[in-house]
Amino acid sequence: MKDLAPNIYRQRLVIEGYPLKPISDREIKDYLSELSDVLKMHTLLSPVTHRSDKFGWAGWIHWETSGAHFYAWERPRLFFSVDIYTCKKFDIEEATRFTADYFETSSIEIKEF
Repeated sequence: MKDLAPNIYRQRLVIEGYPLKPISDREIKDYLSELSDVLKMHTLLSPVTHRSDKFGWAGWIHWETSGAHFYAWERPRLFFSVDIYTCKKFDIEEATRFTADYFETSSIEIKEF
């Protein structure tokens, strides 16, 4: 993929895992707020969540330097996916460690872009 804006810093990380229990909207909001502190991001809009009866919970937080999306499934299995996109450098290992610990994951995978 050609970098169309080489003078604009961008970092993206997807974290996916299997939590040990279903994830609630309160946990999503708390996680996204705490993730902001862990990654030293300035929050512009507090986390919001929405539940789809078909697919489960989704959440989003807006940072001054972009934001993060969170998705949690209960069916067909317990699963979550976090998409972090920023124009500010952050520590991938810290984000992964915090996420794994927060949701007590049995398995976690990451992909950096």
